[in-house]
Amino acid sequence: MRKLFMDRFCLALLFLGIFSSQVWAQDTLRMDFSEAVEIALGANLDYQIQSNQMEVLKKEKQSAFASHFPAVNLGTTFARQSGQQFQQIEGEIVVTNVTNEIISSGLNVDMPVFNSGRRIFDTQSAKLAFEAGEMGLERAAQQVVFDVARLYLQVLLDQELLRIAQENLNNQQQLLEQITGFVDAGLRTLSDQYNQQSEVARVESTVVDAEIQYENDLWDLGEYLQLEPGVIPGLTQVSPEIDALIFEGMPVDELYEIALENRADIQQQDMLMNSTRKDLKAIKAMYYPRLSAFYNYTTFFTSLDDRSIQEQLLTIYPQNNLGLNLQIPIFNNFRTRVDVSRAKVALMNQELQKKSLDRSIYQDVRLANQNYQAAIRKEKNTRVQVLAAEEAQLAVAERFRLGLSNFVDLSTANQQLVRAKGDLAQAIYTLYFQEVIMRHALGTLNPMGLK
Repeated sequence: MRKLFMDRFCLALLFLGIFSSQVWAQDTLRMDFSEAVEIALGANLDYQIQSNQMEVLKKEKQSAFASHFPAVNLGTTFARQSGQQFQQIEGEIVVTNVTNEIISSGLNVDMPVFNSGRRIFDTQSAKLAFEAGEMGLERAAQQVVFDVARLYLQVLLDQELLRIAQENLNNQQQLLEQITGFVDAGLRTLSDQYNQQSEVARVESTVVDAEIQYENDLWDLGEYLQLEPGVIPGLTQVSPEIDALIFEGMPVDELYEIALENRADIQQQDMLMNSTRKDLKAIKAMYYPRLSAFYNYTTFFTSLDDRSIQEQLLTIYPQNNLGLNLQIPIFNNFRTRVDVSRAKVALMNQELQKKSLDRSIYQDVRLANQNYQAAIRKEKNTRVQVLAAEEAQLAVAERFRLGLSNFVDLSTANQQLVRAKGDLAQAIYTLYFQEVIMRHALGTLNPMGLK
């Protein structure tokens, strides 16, 4: 029996050695939480797409502002005519077969004078759309921070649970040596030794499970950060202990008001609604007359004229036109009416999205608050649980040493203590992460949210 146990024990140690060598054979990239967030922001697809879209919104904003200034165009045409040319000479039409080389140039300046406020509405709409894009980008960054925090804290929790399991394995191995000494001295039965050997084997399996869970969650974080193949993150520890529970006992309505003031997505939706309203007003302006001023400068050169190019272009043929252009819409196949209908539907859809987002934010805050308050109570209870389990284990261990207690009582006390320590670690990290969830729901989460 002892030989069979030793064989299994050696196999378990061999497996642990191979597993550990595989873990540490990887390239480790050391990082703290803020560095992990920075890497994630550079790798996250949704965030990068929204960041790229900001360039388009920026150009649209600049274009809308520039529409208040005149539009200037310069054009030049080079042409060659071959064949019969008609010329009027001394009252007669003379037809000649010649080649005529022509250069024509022109400068056009167009300036809207009045268009029922369309330029103003377009400028305001583009500005609001750009600001809405900034809010959307900020919320996308908060989502990345939230995702990294979830994965980062899970890895740290796995490390703590692995440490507890390894500490328990070390304690059980020491207890096995103690019981073996008692058996050799005739103070304990051989069955106690076999039972402890079985307990050590069980704890070794627990350590293996904890290492596998840690490895899996570590790779999940590395995959989210889009690290190079073979590179795993080496995380800097954070202190999950919360000094001040600032959200403890706060009513949901108060938290909801904080969320409405800080959530970037609700601010984004408000700006999108206002932008759509401006678009609707700009389109309605097409129903009304439009007045614009223009200035045209034209000149040309022809090879049929013997005078020089400079003289023809600058002295002989230049023309200047300056005037006003009034357009009164009468009938344009209902295109403006269709555009107005589309804009109205877009505005109604934005309003529906605003109502849906309001409800979603309230539910997020309410659920986050419930879980946060529950995590506070659970953390307090598990601390009491650990203190009681430690006292019980010490008492049972002493009675077992004196021969007043059996192995079953000792094993049960040890298991309860290990379970209590694991529950406390879970409760501490859960409470810490629930605060992260609360800040995410309130819109106050930032890359420095972890200590």
